[in-house]
Order: sequence, then structure tokens, then C-alpha cells
Amino acid sequence: MSVWLPTAPCTPEACATHTGRTAAAPLAVLRLLAGVSAVLAGVVLSPFAALLGLLFGARVRHALTRYWARAVLRAFGVRLRVTGVPHGERASLVVANHISWLDIPVIAAVMPGRMLAKTEVRRWPVLGPLAARGGTLFLERDRLRALPATVAAMADALRGGARVIVFPEGSTWCGRGQGRFRPAAFQAALDAGAAVQPVHIGYGPTGAAAFVGDDPLPASLWRVVTAGALTAEIRLLPPILPGSRTDRRSLALSAQLAVDRLSAKRPASSVHQCVNSIPAAASSLRTPA
Repeated sequence: MSVWLPTAPCTPEACATHTGRTAAAPLAVLRLLAGVSAVLAGVVLSPFAALLGLLFGARVRHALTRYWARAVLRAFGVRLRVTGVPHGERASLVVANHISWLDIPVIAAVMPGRMLAKTEVRRWPVLGPLAARGGTLFLERDRLRALPATVAAMADALRGGARVIVFPEGSTWCGRGQGRFRPAAFQAALDAGAAVQPVHIGYGPTGAAAFVGDDPLPASLWRVVTAGALTAEIRLLPPILPGSRTDRRSLALSAQLAVDRLSAKRPASSVHQCVNSIPAAASSLRTPA
């Protein structure tokens, strides 16, 4: 494992626990079956959605994606609350904090676009083909030499009018803390002259949604469907317009500070204060830098 990979101090034992109201087991099972069925329906219908997009344009494809993502969230028992307005339909780099696998349908339900994901996702059953058909851009996280080509591909997508979605922390955090936004992806916005839209994602209760560390996906799914009233909140913050920042580090910092202002308050003493001492092997490695 490469030592440069982003790290997070969050662990399932410390951060991904749910102690609030829970749903009855029959309802949880029903939610799980409904959620998985909704995801599978997206896999089956994605070629038709792509065809409709070719025939009628990106607006139709985005509308279908939003409808599907909202259906997935409802099936899993997740309520969605939206604040703010997307920066147009196209050509923007969307950057968000990363808490859970739920972040993907949460963003897609409001502002669909081309996701940036690690190459391992391409090989995942069910979700891999769905991601590839959805135009996902893949990054080889273990190969630094591949990063410039990925940034160039992102810039080309932005120049072509696409919306590109990135989780620049490079790792999931539980929501009680937030990682540093890695600047590499922001170079694509500078190269393409595209706006950057910071997005803040939060969940209540936080522990039920958190997908961190070596947390198994089945365990995370069960926490989500057994949560009594899980709400996802997405806040679309004012865009950072082209030309307002001249280098990727200042651009990344501006976006990070905008998102961080809305992050949950950190406890006075927690695992989130010792991120620099956590080795890469103990961190969550869900998404690329």
C-alpha cells in the first residue's frame, strides 16, 4: 500500500455506531430488499437511459438519473433534504466531503455528473458496470504517474460541458471530522476554466450512515436500513468562479474551508485529532485523492 494515500482516523468501532431509534426487523429487511432491487434496476435500465441521453440530450439523462437516485434513497429508508442551487446543468467541478457510500446517490439525486472513482470500483459486481456505463472516470490510486492523465481526462470532460464530481479528501470520514482537500483534482478546473461548486453532505444520525475504515459493506447496509429515521442533508454552496483562484492549492483550500464551516462540531477529545499519526493501513481508502 502506498504511503502517499490519504488517511482518516475514523474506525467502525469508534464512529460507525447507531444508538438511536431503530426500525423493526421486518421493515429493515423490506428496505434492504427494496434498496438492492432499486440498484439492480439501475444496472438493467442504464443502457436505455444512455440511449435516451444520446437521442434527447444530457438534460433527459440527468433527469432519469435524479429520479433513480431518489428512488434508491427512498428504498433504503433515507430522507433527503436539499439546500441551495446547482451551478447550472453543466461544466463544473463538484467537490464534497465524503462520509458514506450513500454520498453517491445523494449527489446524483440533486446534480448528476461523471464521478471520479478508484479503478477497483470497475471490478465490483453490479456497481462496477453501473459506474462504467454512467461515465465514471477511474483513477489508479497506487500509481502517482497515472494522476496527470486522470486530471487531463477530467479537464477534457469539463471542457466538453460535463459536470465532474470528486471527493477530494480521498477517504471517508464519519462526519464528526473532515480531511484535507487534496489539490490534484482542482487542477482540472483551472485547466478547463470551469467553476468549482463546494458541497457539504451530512447525515442524522451520523453513525448510522458512516462507512469508514474496514467496515464491511453488509454491516453498513444493515445499519442504514435499521436506522429509525435517517436523513441525508446536502448543501450546495456558492460556486468558486473561474479566475478567482490562480493555483490548485488555494482553490482546494477555499473549497475545503467552505465545506468545513458546515461540518459537525468535533468533540473535544476524539480520534479525529490524531489523523497524522494513523498509518495508511488503518485508514479508510474508499475513494481517490
